[in-house]
Amino acid sequence: MAINSKTELPEDRLNFEALKSHHKSKAVASISKQQNPFDLLRILYEGAVSGAAAGVVVEAALYPIDTIKTRLQTVRGGGQIILKGLYSGLAGNLVGVLPASAIFIGVYEPAKRKLLDSFPENLSALAHLTAGAIGGAASSIVRVPTEVVKQRMQTSQFSSAPDAVRLIVAKEGFRGLYAGYGSFLLRDLPFDAIQFCLYEQLRMGYKLAAKRDLKDSENAMIGAFAGAITGAITTPLDVIKTRLMVQGSAKQYEGILHCVKTIAREEGASTLFKGIGPRVLWIGIGGSIFFGVLERTKKLVAAKQPVD
Repeated sequence: MAINSKTELPEDRLNFEALKSHHKSKAVASISKQQNPFDLLRILYEGAVSGAAAGVVVEAALYPIDTIKTRLQTVRGGGQIILKGLYSGLAGNLVGVLPASAIFIGVYEPAKRKLLDSFPENLSALAHLTAGAIGGAASSIVRVPTEVVKQRMQTSQFSSAPDAVRLIVAKEGFRGLYAGYGSFLLRDLPFDAIQFCLYEQLRMGYKLAAKRDLKDSENAMIGAFAGAITGAITTPLDVIKTRLMVQGSAKQYEGILHCVKTIAREEGASTLFKGIGPRVLWIGIGGSIFFGVLERTKKLVAAKQPVD
């Protein structure tokens, strides 16, 4: 008996159903991969709130160590540093740190998610490096003026943040608030990229080994290690940035390369590692507090969000 070409056999029917199921599952997977814009906004919001909280806590807690580091880096030759007024400029600095930290983490978290979705799993470190640099670049618009005012006050050039801003603009123009911008990016983009990459990679490895979510104390420990290592590596860049930012209208240094050559010629290459002790201590403890507070705040903020 001949079979009509349009007649459907049982096995054909099974193959058709399997094929239809396969295409349906692919379509669902494709839709799930597409990031909902509201998810990105939620991640941005959670990151901004968490970053602001972590940044303010660290700055307030460790400001005296940062002041000592700045004074060590700016004193020339065998000059003595002054240990008075270690909280000079803290209030004005917190006004800048809050939005700067919010911008950094608010940009970093969505960028990290996007890059991790785009890159192969074995390139997750590159995704974290790139996201850290992107976050640093975005927040530099606020961080640089904040840093300029802070360091001028730490070296007793001004008595208050409003006076500092007013006089810097009057003497050096608006560009004075962005003095050392190039050296800031030279220091902070590698710093942000390396610190966050180290932290994320160590955290991923620890979670895989422990087979559970990490405790706050464990996040803090990993943050301390990542901060201390990154702080030590980037000390010469920090010295250059500090010298360029505090020089004011005197213009002792004409740029990054001129600054390096002048320091090496007049004070010796070892000067580029001035303040490494306080810097490693400050960023190590700061990394512990920052990442501990960051992860805890992220959990608290996420818990208050409505469940879909």
